[in-house]
Amino acid sequence: ASQRAAWQTMMRSHAIANGVYVAAPNRCGVEGNIEFWGTSFVCDPYGNFLAEAGEEPTTLLVDCDMRLIDEARTHWPFLRDRRIDAYGPLTKRFLDS
Repeated sequence: ASQRAAWQTMMRSHAIANGVYVAAPNRCGVEGNIEFWGTSFVCDPYGNFLAEAGEEPTTLLVDCDMRLIDEARTHWPFLRDRRIDAYGPLTKRFLDS
């Protein structure tokens, strides 16, 4: 259960940080010794759940208001406030390897 909660938190945080809708699909059922919990979901740019599947195969249909992306990016300007000038030393470390 804690792994599922962490997965949901990470997917929702991607929506918030990037100001986009996120559809997070997940398998369900058992394969070998691995149990897949399902619970695919769609969240809005603020990380709010719009639809969530259960543990059985499900199709989710969600209307996404694209204006909400602009609104979220205006009020939560993560991308605007990034420091691209500071990326050089970070990427140089990996490119020189």
